[in-house]
Amino acid sequence: MSGVDLGVFARCFPAQAPEPLGRAIADAGFSSVQLNLSAIGLPTIPDAQALADIDLVAVRRDLEAPGLRIWGLSGSYNLAHPDQERAREQTEDAARLIRRAPELGVVAVTLCTGSRNPDDMWRAHPDNDTAEAWADLLRNLGPLFDAAEEADVFLAVEPEPGNVISGTDAAVRLLDELGERASRIGFILDPANLVGETGPDEYETVLRDAFDRLGSRAICVHAKDVVTWDERIAGAAGLDFDLVRALHAALPHPVPVVVQDADPANLAAVRALVLGDA
Repeated sequence: MSGVDLGVFARCFPAQAPEPLGRAIADAGFSSVQLNLSAIGLPTIPDAQALADIDLVAVRRDLEAPGLRIWGLSGSYNLAHPDQERAREQTEDAARLIRRAPELGVVAVTLCTGSRNPDDMWRAHPDNDTAEAWADLLRNLGPLFDAAEEADVFLAVEPEPGNVISGTDAAVRLLDELGERASRIGFILDPANLVGETGPDEYETVLRDAFDRLGSRAICVHAKDVVTWDERIAGAAGLDFDLVRALHAALPHPVPVVVQDADPANLAAVRALVLGDA
């Protein structure tokens, strides 16, 4: 994986001001970052008044000072929340944030396609597969597309087993139903999420299929494992990162790899594992 743009979730580090956060990320050997505003002590999606008070240009300047690039910005909230009045209010705030994304220089704003689970947008719910949940997702995406077109950024969708877009089939369906607006969708391919609840014997088949069908629309690959990083570093079985590296290298265009769910204490070992230097 020589020469890969290797990034990290900003939330892997303790919340702090942008300048020291940027130094910590660069010192850990990363060239880019996926930013959640919570990593600098702010709400992930500020309301109108809070957003108006944030100098995003200064945030970018301070975070990128050591040579980093802010690849993406989190705009995650529950698009399929069972309380759709709440979801619509959050959609307004998210659209406002997306319109200001160019101030951070990001390629994409990342989304969560949501769950009918009212307490955890990442947790599966039987109603996620209903026509109503799908319709709510598409309805709430509308204002986000308007904002993304104005800001000229991608909306990054990550197939997650607990969400309405639960895997490759649902991702392809989303593209088909969006028509021309699908040009604003870019996929984050997270191998650990893509394999979901399948058994290890099926991992390669599932991953090859996902990278084959979604690879032309991939804008990022997330690096985490089906076990915790500490467990993997200690010798537990997990994903075949040789396969992940090969699939990433075969994508039709370069995309960053962004490390997730690590912490400063294990980042060096995680970085070596992801790059194949372990």
